[in-house]
Amino acid sequence: MPHVERRCHPDAGEVVENLPNATFRVKLENGHMVLGHISGKMRMHYIRILPGDRVTVELTPYDLSRARIVFRSK
Repeated sequence: MPHVERRCHPDAGEVVENLPNATFRVKLENGHMVLGHISGKMRMHYIRILPGDRVTVELTPYDLSRARIVFRSK
């Protein structure tokens, strides 16, 4: 199977609000607000995210209002 290039744009932000179904409102460093959901690996390892946490998100070029949370900073 050929290698598929990932076209996700990583960005840093801060969790502002918890929403239902493991969804969060994240404020990016550039000031935009996006809806972020937890990636599968973070769900699998029970990594908890609270408002105020610094996170790294991946944005796709298809919908810039939604993101995948891939890392929680300490």
